[in-house]
Amino acid sequence: MAVSATPVRAPAPSQAGPGAASRVVAHTAKRPAPRGSRRGDGPGQRRAPKRIAVFNHKGGTGKTTTSVSLAAGLADRGHRVLLVDTDSQGNVAVSLGASCERTLYHVLVMGLRVDDAVQQVRPGLELLPSNETLAAAELYLAGRQNRDRVFSQRMASVAANYDYVVVDCSPSLSLMNQNALCFADSVLVPVACDYLSLVGVRQVIKTVKNVNTLLRHRLQIWGVLPTFYDGRAKICNEALETLQNHFGDRCLSPIRATTKLKEAPAQARSIFEHAPGAHGATDYAALVDAVLGVEVERAHRSPESEPARAMGT
Repeated sequence: MAVSATPVRAPAPSQAGPGAASRVVAHTAKRPAPRGSRRGDGPGQRRAPKRIAVFNHKGGTGKTTTSVSLAAGLADRGHRVLLVDTDSQGNVAVSLGASCERTLYHVLVMGLRVDDAVQQVRPGLELLPSNETLAAAELYLAGRQNRDRVFSQRMASVAANYDYVVVDCSPSLSLMNQNALCFADSVLVPVACDYLSLVGVRQVIKTVKNVNTLLRHRLQIWGVLPTFYDGRAKICNEALETLQNHFGDRCLSPIRATTKLKEAPAQARSIFEHAPGAHGATDYAALVDAVLGVEVERAHRSPESEPARAMGT
């Protein structure tokens, strides 16, 4: 079910100047945007995402909720979507009420065809799940040639069958995550609106640069998604302002903190199924709009908030 998007508005930037939150991200932004790129976009034009890795080194930022909600929302709009769980905790399957009889481990290590491992969990939405067995795949990957491309090789025959592939990554820089990043064309970075999560953004930027430079891949930070936003909390507003200033249009409409988002996995339902009228459904519908390229009003961004400088994405 599609839900109309009404993004939340953040208060105008503080007149007191940037605080500690701003200085954390600013440490990474040492140079202006390259000539020929738009401010806030980093080098070159931002490309439409098709293979999206939802990634952050830090845990507790809403990666799985974002992955499930984005994939479900895209499927609700009539697109064929594959959702891949690369986290051995297996929370994606739990969130959608799916089984883990055949998993990503069987595809990577046992040579099972992707077509034989995926399961349809909703109309238009298929899932390649994971569970605790995926932890053993790290040893397998370590001993392979082109160990960063094994996942890409397994996916080569099926990726074109889908309009979008969404990959839920674990909060680490494992070989499995390197495989996910080498498969993806875009990274979506959920960032909780708190100080420690802003620290983690710097490491994500560094990781993407290393993947592109050392592994000769072409990966973009497509968007930074503020999560757990509470407009009453000063740190949330400071964090949101910092992300807006440094990422410009790549800072997406924030996801407001709501109990409905916490309840949905317990019911094995997406937020659109569990509470289609809730803030969480409205906010994630805005994310789906952004991925699809739908023009949505950036109502959360105040007129004064212009991107200060590029982040080198």
